[in-house]
Amino acid sequence: MDSSLPCFLFCIFLTGCVKCSSNHQHNGTRHFDYCVLGAGPAGLQMGYFLSKAKRDYIILERNSGPGSFFNKYPRHRKLISINKIYTGRQNREFNLRHDWNSLLSDKPDLLFKRVSSEFYPPADAFPLYLSMFVKELGLRVRYGVDVGRIRAMQSATGRSYILTDQHESDYTCSVLLVATGLWVPHKVEFVGSELVEDYESISTNPEDYKDQAVLILGKGNSAFETAQSILGRASRVHMLSSSPVRLAWQTHYVGDLRAVNNELLDTYQLKSLDGLVEARLEKIRKDTKGKLYLTLKKYIQSRDKKNSSDAAGEELPAYHIDNFPTRNPYDRVIQCLGFRFNFSIFDGSSCPPNSDNAKGRLPAVTAWYEGKNTPGLFVLGTAAHSRDYRSSAGGFVHGFRYTVRAVHRVLERRYHSIPWPSTKLLTTQLQSWILKRVGEASGPYQMFEVLGDVILLRGSHCEYLEEFPIQALPQFSSISGHKVTKHGLIVVVMQYGKKKIDYLGRSRAETDWTKAWKSNFLHPVLYFYDTLPTEEEINLRPSGWPLPRPKAIHHIVEDFLTEWEAPVSHIQPLRRFLEHCVQTDLRSFYAESCFRLSLTHRKPPLFCQDGYLKQQGVAQDSQPWQHVHDAGLMPAEQDAETSGTDAAFPSYLAQAGASMSSGLKLDF
Repeated sequence: MDSSLPCFLFCIFLTGCVKCSSNHQHNGTRHFDYCVLGAGPAGLQMGYFLSKAKRDYIILERNSGPGSFFNKYPRHRKLISINKIYTGRQNREFNLRHDWNSLLSDKPDLLFKRVSSEFYPPADAFPLYLSMFVKELGLRVRYGVDVGRIRAMQSATGRSYILTDQHESDYTCSVLLVATGLWVPHKVEFVGSELVEDYESISTNPEDYKDQAVLILGKGNSAFETAQSILGRASRVHMLSSSPVRLAWQTHYVGDLRAVNNELLDTYQLKSLDGLVEARLEKIRKDTKGKLYLTLKKYIQSRDKKNSSDAAGEELPAYHIDNFPTRNPYDRVIQCLGFRFNFSIFDGSSCPPNSDNAKGRLPAVTAWYEGKNTPGLFVLGTAAHSRDYRSSAGGFVHGFRYTVRAVHRVLERRYHSIPWPSTKLLTTQLQSWILKRVGEASGPYQMFEVLGDVILLRGSHCEYLEEFPIQALPQFSSISGHKVTKHGLIVVVMQYGKKKIDYLGRSRAETDWTKAWKSNFLHPVLYFYDTLPTEEEINLRPSGWPLPRPKAIHHIVEDFLTEWEAPVSHIQPLRRFLEHCVQTDLRSFYAESCFRLSLTHRKPPLFCQDGYLKQQGVAQDSQPWQHVHDAGLMPAEQDAETSGTDAAFPSYLAQAGASMSSGLKLDF
């Protein structure tokens, strides 16, 4: 054997290795089409969709395992996301409505209930579930990569993002998917703020608060979680914020105070030393005994004006200087003010702007979750909650698992020319499909008023697109790859009523289908448009509406069982609305009725056109068809081919002398 052959083969092998790795590493820089920053639930959910689509991606995580946030938070180790295992149903999609922790995958058993059966699970179970999710799906996650700087670079081939980690190693990607969540504690500065303890570092041992007076800044779930843990040991617990407490069961926003954490409301209203105060804290001072005294802004008078504060005259110290709620000192003050997005890792070329809502704690994103002014940078999960802050569930796992899927569909269309998935239906099947979706679908149910099903009407058939971000309707064609025709479109959205009511009062629910628009609880609403709404119409929509005023609107009356399958209250009104939109009869008919209608109408109902007239669903010895044959009404094959009548009009009916101008008139 030639002695140079092994050297030659080695060179070929080495060249091949370099070529294979050139797509991912060049001059110490690793290249990927998609970089997912963060291995929390949103990052892993996107990783699943990218993996399933066989895309070139990497998930970068600074810690040693997935979901590291939950290794520490919530501090008192109980999640408030429900884990309802038993629903009485075997429908997996329906069951996800009541499983707020599982991620989406094609493995039916890869659910959170495998790690916990508790209704409010322990926080330690969530990282365990995420680890299982990564392992069983084989997701590509690189741990120990702490990205400290992100910058954008424009080149002839387009825009890309460069991520630099703690070792000065670079990762370059065409699309950056930021799923870092909210983990930077939100703090406020005032005189004496250094005397305040932080939620992230306080003791979680109730014995450490024995017989102490404690003031908690904040009235969110972290604040009430902290208060609840020390109620049995502290002498008194007061909670202070500028706004009143908001209860989730009243606002329908799961980020507001949940009942599992609200025991202090009982002790406050039943006068057992605990309480709530609405005021702004101006100053904290400590006396020689270590006691903390408060000064509230509402009790401070301006030096320029005698009374320019936000307090009424009778509230000022000059009136009742010895009777205000925080006059006694506290032993401890704890701030539990939530978290904010980490903007510090982005330089000026890549940093999305602060949101207008949520006190600027979140990045501003478009309706399709792309950072404003940062093309190719998408924000996922809790960090993208500015789109539906305080109005839907986009900041929580059971909501953003669906918005992440929507973002993936946007990516597939933009970068791979794959249109938004759709189902082609006969128009006669539309009613049944809508009822199926509103009765079981979890995406629109959780992301109410944010994700909706879009129905593209095409005459005798239609296309059904699921879970489209409805605020992006003006860009529908470019985002989805589907066109809207002259027949228009219907958008199916889940909504709550906007009227403030007594949510435990006798008249809290509407059951009369003729007053469905007065429904207070979650219910389906259908919007019919001739054409797509414009950006201006979206921006100028009525207050509280998820969409602009349509040509026609239909509320399906709320249902205590959330099934929407009652023949009179739900199905019949829906059918009449759909008939109005498509301008045809959508009822089902027996064969003899189809026969009669075919003889007397220019266009028989669609049900007859799609079934009976195509000899589908009718036995060959059916009596009506025998009548047609015996009467000589069936045309010869050549006659049918040369008939000059309307193609939609059965040629044998023309021979029978049926009126060409007769039509089915619908009474609405």
